[in-house]
Amino acid sequence: MADLPGIVITGASGRMGQMLIRTVLASDKARLVGAVDRSGHDWIGKDLGTCMGGAEIGVTVTDDPLEVFAKAQAVLDFTTPEATVGFAALAAQARAVHVIGTTGLTEDDLAKVAAAARHAVIVRAGNMSLGVNLLVQLTRRVAEALDTDFDIEVVEAHHRHKVDAPSGTALMLGEAAAEGRGVALRDVADRGRDGITGARERGAIGFSAIRGGDVVGEHDVIFAADGERVILRHIATDRGIFARGALKAALWGQGKAPGEYDMADVLGF
Repeated sequence: MADLPGIVITGASGRMGQMLIRTVLASDKARLVGAVDRSGHDWIGKDLGTCMGGAEIGVTVTDDPLEVFAKAQAVLDFTTPEATVGFAALAAQARAVHVIGTTGLTEDDLAKVAAAARHAVIVRAGNMSLGVNLLVQLTRRVAEALDTDFDIEVVEAHHRHKVDAPSGTALMLGEAAAEGRGVALRDVADRGRDGITGARERGAIGFSAIRGGDVVGEHDVIFAADGERVILRHIATDRGIFARGALKAALWGQGKAPGEYDMADVLGF
């Protein structure tokens, strides 16, 4: 076990953090060496296993990421933009692979992540499932094949607790559609409609966000023309797909050259 890559999970107490922890603990390809949570959280200083309602596992939850990153080969991070930017710098110092599933990162945040990637491997994706990343590839190809007679809409649905919109996955799909058409998403995105908005602009890529219940994640890319529609869809029913993808990315990143990668690289698309 000691020769297996050591993994640290940030945001350990969150729903995604706990899913990541269970995934690593169940794996025979990695070992859990640390768990990080925010200062003041009830779990700090306690054994992670008992915090999650089970037996002790010998991993103490800490609010000092530098300490645990130093003994890790990878960090799995699905937290907040502010936290992720800080973790990126620390993971780079430790030369640990930093797998980022955090969404809502600003251009300034991304610039700081890119700076950290000069020193370590960073794998960042708005969604780490195989199916979604296949959907991204299909969206790019369909957008390339269909001209602007087809309007493009990205419709996404998530649980009531999600704090950012559009989702990171929706933006991945929008970027793919824009790339297929040879345009920049920032120039054609329509991210909100309310009131008398006027007719839709030709070539725009629209986004709609639904929030409610415990929806894990649903994404449709609609290509709509007069008389016909092409709809690409992915439905996630288990957060485990994201955790398994994140672990796959962490293992893939071992020994790679410093730089920014995404799940298309990990999956060989």
